[in-house]
Amino acid sequence: MLRDAWTLAIETMSWIDLKRLGERLALTRATNQLRIKDRKAVGLAHRLITETLRRKNLIDHLLNSVLEPQTINEIKLGPRSFLRLYCYETKFTDTNLEKAQRIAQMGRKILGWWHLKNVEPALGKILSTNPTALTGLEETEKIAIKTYNPTWFVKYCIKLLGRAEALKFLEQSAKITPTYIRINTLKAPTETILQNIQQENITIEKVPNLKHTYKLIDTKKPLARTQSFSQGLFYIQDKASCLAAEIANPKQNTTVLDICAAPGSKTTYLSQLMQNTGKIISMDYSKRRIHIWKNVTKRMGTENAEPIVADVPSSIPLNVSADLVILDPPCTSTGTFGKSPDAKWRLTKRSVIGMSKIQAEMIENCADYVKAGGNLVYSTCSITVEENEMVIENFLKLHPEFMFVESKPRIGLPGLRGLTNCQRLYPNIHECNGFFVAKLKKETA
Repeated sequence: MLRDAWTLAIETMSWIDLKRLGERLALTRATNQLRIKDRKAVGLAHRLITETLRRKNLIDHLLNSVLEPQTINEIKLGPRSFLRLYCYETKFTDTNLEKAQRIAQMGRKILGWWHLKNVEPALGKILSTNPTALTGLEETEKIAIKTYNPTWFVKYCIKLLGRAEALKFLEQSAKITPTYIRINTLKAPTETILQNIQQENITIEKVPNLKHTYKLIDTKKPLARTQSFSQGLFYIQDKASCLAAEIANPKQNTTVLDICAAPGSKTTYLSQLMQNTGKIISMDYSKRRIHIWKNVTKRMGTENAEPIVADVPSSIPLNVSADLVILDPPCTSTGTFGKSPDAKWRLTKRSVIGMSKIQAEMIENCADYVKAGGNLVYSTCSITVEENEMVIENFLKLHPEFMFVESKPRIGLPGLRGLTNCQRLYPNIHECNGFFVAKLKKETA
């Protein structure tokens, strides 16, 4: 099992480097490629990969110090992936010399000793490095490495939030936020669901001010492997995402347009709030993601939604006026680095600008599909102003027929740039993903 896990971890890390894939997609591809079916091996590989990627800049800093005059990026793909994983396991977990030697021996068997021979001296040197020794670096670079964040993002956050708040946010963004579930009253009454969950030794705590959201306190096995999950009694959903659906507040027997709907968290909650009445048209660009959406909506008992594959930035192939349009566009995910640490190393400052242009195109295409008196809800899991307040500001300049509606329930902080009706959530303050949500209403003629 251990060898399978390390083989899978090395292959996944190599796919991430080679094709700039996301962690989950790379892990799925590598698992299928290697035909590994052992869940424990996949689980261990996932932990190794996630925790290594979380600390990637510090790990690379340590590796560069023992590889010089070479750098880690000059090492061939397989050995490079192994070195990063080996550095994590030997420097950031409770590992003794004997275990380090076993890992090194396993690496030789997986990759072949001839592939590792050029980096063999580094394996011993890594054990004697000091992860806290950050000499020769300027202050921002030190903060970046200590908080496991890109240097450009550290500078951005300090400018956006101020140094003190930025440090709190950056430190917390390197950690995994709590897990939340949303119980599904389409399947059973609240009391029945809570009893079933309790019988499976799952301990949860109600989140104040949200209707159906609970914080996970303890579970004896992974939530996705419980009977309650397979029966659709709950959905694993961050409380910020639940907030967006409740702010949208869809009414029964109305028409809702759900943009960027996959994998189905928004659709299934909207359907729950609508009690399976009315109609939800769920759109996403990806056939693969829509396939996931179909599985999720079936499991959750959603009956009032239909999927459409469409490229929303280009056009929306519909002739419909909706009472509610909810847009959760692609974003840089700067609020979810704790759960998706691989994302931060693919981003640059230009990524933010590029993404904001796509978001502006998408919200522009949504405007005509909101009927007079209807609502438009915009949300992202990013904390940048370019993707949030500035998108909304520019949209309102072009569309004076839209006006702000106060977003309720109110559990976040006011938006920046004077947009106080919007809400912002931060992991260090709200114990959830970083998030932004705005609600607009289209005036009647």
